[in-house]
Amino acid sequence: MKEKISITVDKQTLKNVDSFVDRLFIRSRSQAIEVLLKNYLDKRKTAVIILTASDKRLKIDENQEVPFVKIKGMTLIERTIKKLRKNSFRDIYIIARKRTLEGIFALMKGGEQYGIKINYIEEKDSSYKSASLKSHEKHLPETFLTGSATALKLAKKELSRPFLVIFGDVFFDHIDLNDLWDFHIKNDAISTLCLITYKDPSKKGEVHLKGRKIIEFKQKPKKGESILVCSPLLSYEPEIPTQPENSLK
Repeated sequence: MKEKISITVDKQTLKNVDSFVDRLFIRSRSQAIEVLLKNYLDKRKTAVIILTASDKRLKIDENQEVPFVKIKGMTLIERTIKKLRKNSFRDIYIIARKRTLEGIFALMKGGEQYGIKINYIEEKDSSYKSASLKSHEKHLPETFLTGSATALKLAKKELSRPFLVIFGDVFFDHIDLNDLWDFHIKNDAISTLCLITYKDPSKKGEVHLKGRKIIEFKQKPKKGESILVCSPLLSYEPEIPTQPENSLK
């Protein structure tokens, strides 16, 4: 909900604010002020790392899980957190099972050495129970079901500002997080999904757009019509975790 306010600003500052009005993404002075304020406040941005997939998906073998695989001498979870820190995400929530959280804490502690704060949230039951799903959700992968949407609700009391969601078992070194974040803030959307191109959408989830809006999502279609698919990076407003649906979609 937006509130109308009155402020007093000197002429030069107002001129600088007006220079951000491009009539495309920022259409008015009030929107420019809102975007600039959000960007200033978001120097300490929030991110949520979700690692609540089934044990089978996260485990490589009995002794190792995907987040602890080393890539060029650094574990995947360390790379993810350092990437977030580099992009000014300093409040980080990790939602996972106890065993996974213990392994991450042994590596990262509270995040003080990286200039961030890591909050650990235990997810005690993310088992896949198809009987509890709505009929139209049964075709969705586990990543979009109780292992993610329900888990995200565990942090809803902490998420009072826009936040980024990352699935922690995915390597994403080459994606510009600030581009995604800025696009989300400028477009004043309740949610923004990062899309990528993939030659075979039957192995992913096909997305159809109308302008910048997603109008349809098809999970692993037999015959793909689009090469656009969802990536494991999403930006959300705080209203999202309060929604009753089980699916992040």
